[in-house]
Amino acid sequence: MKIIKNPKRTDWASILERPTFTTESLDKVVNEVFDAVQNEGDSALKKYTQQFDKVTIDTIKVSSDEILTSKDLVSEVLKQAIQLAKNNIEIFHNSQKTAKKIITTSPGVDCWQESRGIEKVGIYIPGGSAPLFSTVLMLAVPAKIAKCKEVILCTPPDKNGNIHPAILYAANLCGVTQIFKVGGIQAIGALTFGTETIPNVYKIFGPGNQYVTAAKQVALSKGIAIDMPAGPSELLVLADESAIASFVASDLLSQAEHGADSQVICVSKSEEFLFGVLEEIKEQLVELPRRDLAEKAIENSKFIVLEKDADILDLINEYAPEHFIVAVENEHFYLNGIVNAGSVFIGNYTPESAGDYASGTNHTLPTNGFAKSYSGVNLDAFVKKITFQRITKEGIQNIGNSIELMAAEEGLDAHKNAVTLRLESLK
Repeated sequence: MKIIKNPKRTDWASILERPTFTTESLDKVVNEVFDAVQNEGDSALKKYTQQFDKVTIDTIKVSSDEILTSKDLVSEVLKQAIQLAKNNIEIFHNSQKTAKKIITTSPGVDCWQESRGIEKVGIYIPGGSAPLFSTVLMLAVPAKIAKCKEVILCTPPDKNGNIHPAILYAANLCGVTQIFKVGGIQAIGALTFGTETIPNVYKIFGPGNQYVTAAKQVALSKGIAIDMPAGPSELLVLADESAIASFVASDLLSQAEHGADSQVICVSKSEEFLFGVLEEIKEQLVELPRRDLAEKAIENSKFIVLEKDADILDLINEYAPEHFIVAVENEHFYLNGIVNAGSVFIGNYTPESAGDYASGTNHTLPTNGFAKSYSGVNLDAFVKKITFQRITKEGIQNIGNSIELMAAEEGLDAHKNAVTLRLESLK
C-alpha cells in the first residue's frame, strides 16, 4: 500500500477506479436460472439451492414454529440492541412522512399529492459469512411505515437448512409477512416471477454478491423495480491532524472486512498523519477474525495527500462515496460543498458503523459512483406518489382557454374538444 501525493486531476479517474465487475459475464447463468424458476417453480428453487448452496431443503417457507424458536436462540442483550436500533430507525423514517397539502394553482383548480405504499415488496438478506439481520431492520421498518401490504423476505439457508435466528427474530419483530429459505439468483427469480410457494413482488430491495446484483438487474429488465444498482461496499475518510488515527484506521477496517472487493480511501493534507493511520491499521488487523478479507481490501485501498481544500472537495465529489467520514477542523466547508455521497458521518465520534446499525439512518446506499444520481433507501423508496386534482366550473373557465390553445397547436383536437364542450355547457 502506498501514499499518493498530490495526484494530477488527469490521474484522478484511474486512481479512484473501483474494483468492480461487469454483470454482463453473469447474464448467461442468471437468465438460465430465471428461465428455470419461471417454468419449473419450486422444484427449480430446490435444485439450485442444492447446486449453489450445497443444501437440500424440503420446505421453502419458514414455519411459525421456527420463528418462535428463534426467540429463544437470540440473547436478551442482542434483543435489546435490536430493539434500540429498530426504535431509532422508526423515528428517523417516520420523520420522512409528508402530509397531504392541497395547492390552489388557479381559482377553482386544486391539486395535491398523496403517498401509497407499494403493495408487494421483496427483501433479500445475505446469510453467508455475515448474516445481515441489521438489513432486515433497514428495509422492513420503512416498508411497514409506508404500509406495504406484503413484505416478502428471502435469505439463503445455512448448511443445515436453517436461517440465522437473529434474521428470523428481526423479521418477526418488524412485521415481515413471509420468510423463505432461498438465496442467490433463484431467490431474485422467485420474487420476479412467483412460484407455487413464493409470491411475486413489485420491487426488490437488498444487498448481495455479484450474482444477486446481476439478477436484480435482469429482474429490472423484466419489469420489476429494484432499490438501486449496487456493488461492493466503500468508504472515503477525510481526516486532518485533529482526527484520531486509531479511529480512522478502525473505520477503514470496518469497511474492508466486508470483502476483498471492498474499497477504502483516506484523504488528508498531512502525509505524516496518513503514516500514523497505516501503523494503526497494521496493529488492529492482527486482532480481526476476518483479517484475510480485510487485508486484501486494504491492499487495494488508496491513501491520498492533497494540499488544497477545493481540490479535495472536487476529488470527493468526483468519487461519490457510499460512505463519507468528515474528521477535519474545517468541516463546514466540506459539509456545505458535498453533493455526491450516500451518507455522511461527521466528527471523531461518528463511526460509519453507527449508520450501519443503530443511529437511525438507512445503510442501504448507492455504491460505484451512483451517489451522483441515486439516494440511499428511505421512506420514499417504498411508496408511489399519486397526484390528484379537482376543477370546479370556475376553475375550468379560468384555465380552459389556455388548454384549448395549447391542444390545438399540438394538433390534438380531441384534447381541445374535451375542454370546449365543458366551456360551452357553462354559457
